[in-house]
Amino acid sequence: MPKGIGKIVAQNKKAYHDFFVEDTYEAGIVLKGTEIKSIRAGRVNLKDAFARIEKGEVFLYNMHISPYEQGNRFNHDPLRTRKLLLNKREIAKLIGETKEAGYSLIPTKLYLKNGFAKLELALAKGKKKYDKREDLKRKEAKREIERAFREKQKM
Repeated sequence: MPKGIGKIVAQNKKAYHDFFVEDTYEAGIVLKGTEIKSIRAGRVNLKDAFARIEKGEVFLYNMHISPYEQGNRFNHDPLRTRKLLLNKREIAKLIGETKEAGYSLIPTKLYLKNGFAKLELALAKGKKKYDKREDLKRKEAKREIERAFREKQKM
């Protein structure tokens, strides 16, 4: 874990299964009211989330933050669109790279850093079905090798 990163609140493990991750960026999130309290409680889901660049700004869609239990009327829509905070040069670089066919912006981790919620945003290219099968075969082979090695050490 890199220095300064506190608690990892949510991870999108499916992103590594469905995409080839090329590059990652750290982005802040514009939150409202009780959303940070729900994030600190770990009530976040990144599974179907994605980011899009519109008019030189990056927005996050479909990240579910559950309503805060003690929030009553101050709670917000769990699936609302949230603005991500990145440097201008990072956004310019992302605009150029996402114009290429097949590249997407996918959130991979949500964590707390120095009291602020940060999102790890990955520039990723979608995997084909045969790529996913290759990964599963490679992972299974590695597991078999480790298992055989452990058995050999026990003897």
